Amino acid sequence: MIELSVDGGVWTVTLNRPDKANSLTRAMLEELDSLAIRAGAEGARVLVLTGAGKVFSAGADLDEARAGLATADVWERLSGRIAALPCLTIAALNGTLAGGAMGMVLACDLRIGVPGAKFFYPVMKLGFLPQPSDPGRLAALVGPSRAKMILMAGVKASAEEALAWGLLDRIVAPETLMATAAELAEDAGGATPAHVAAIKAMVPLRG
Repeated sequence: MIELSVDGGVWTVTLNRPDKANSLTRAMLEELDSLAIRAGAEGARVLVLTGAGKVFSAGADLDEARAGLATADVWERLSGRIAALPCLTIAALNGTLAGGAMGMVLACDLRIGVPGAKFFYPVMKLGFLPQPSDPGRLAALVGPSRAKMILMAGVKASAEEALAWGLLDRIVAPETLMATAAELAEDAGGATPAHVAAIKAMVPLRG
């Protein structure tokens, strides 16, 4: 349910459970975490996260969420792993992004998405707390008030709102999503891991 494609220095990781809106099981999250470890250890220059079908991810698998996955530490571990990668990380969002899946996307350097995608994190409605790092990363991108709109007021932001707020960097037609990701990955993909890491380390984080 997790697919990896490696083209030179560019690693593309695809959530491939479209029949379940790419909802994430514990096994999928652990595999994503292992792939992030590998990407760092094996000198990936770019990591692209995307999904199969028309939804990037609906968040946690419902059955596993009820059994405790919704509050498991694997979400925080995965987003922290992605945030710490020395390579360029790109979320190529093929559709709606919901719930805990937002953590790994917030941890990426760049986010591109398709028109019609929605962005929401219904922790208030569901009675959960967001993972510890997610509110800070979200507020660093969109500001504290808009972060509260998503986390506390249940707002489902459109792609256009996400772009205006800073949650998305570009809106891209579905048929050109991966070509755009490849274009954004081209320079870093052709550099050395040390060069990529050095430039990334020079860019200060917002917030």
